[in-house]
Amino acid sequence: MSAKTGTLELLAAGQAEAAGHGAELLGLGAEGWVYVGITIFFLIAIFRFKAHRKVTDALDARIAETRKSLDEAQAIREEAEALLKDAKAQRDASSAHAAAMIEHAQREADAILEKAEADSKAMVERRKKMAEDKIAAAEREAVEDVRAQAAMAAAEAARSLIAERHTAEADRKLADEVIASI
Repeated sequence: MSAKTGTLELLAAGQAEAAGHGAELLGLGAEGWVYVGITIFFLIAIFRFKAHRKVTDALDARIAETRKSLDEAQAIREEAEALLKDAKAQRDASSAHAAAMIEHAQREADAILEKAEADSKAMVERRKKMAEDKIAAAEREAVEDVRAQAAMAAAEAARSLIAERHTAEADRKLADEVIASI
């Protein structure tokens, strides 16, 4: 066997070994070196560029923004609850005021009705008195008319009787008696 054959055998053995295990450097294969490279990259990024601080700062800013939004939402909710409470109080006050207005209107209506009844009674009494006064005046006038007609009728009857029973002679005699008595 010659040197050539020995070298060929070694190459063949190396290829067989490479096909089975792969190339190794410092005991790490290609996959291991990829992991080492990525780890070194992250370590450089973290310490050189302060990436962890930027990430935590960004997260802290996001947390602060979320807290601020939650605080604003809480403030808005409390304000809405206060407005709701005020609206309910105003509604209750309005209801009470409306009830008071209705009660007041009812009292005024009752007072107006009582006054109208009293006024109508007074008016009926006045008209009744006026009617009674008119009736009394009419009765007096009728009585006076009857008296006047009776007096006229009596005077006429007396004249007729006197005219029938008294003659001129009796009138002279009566006139002489009256003159003598004076």
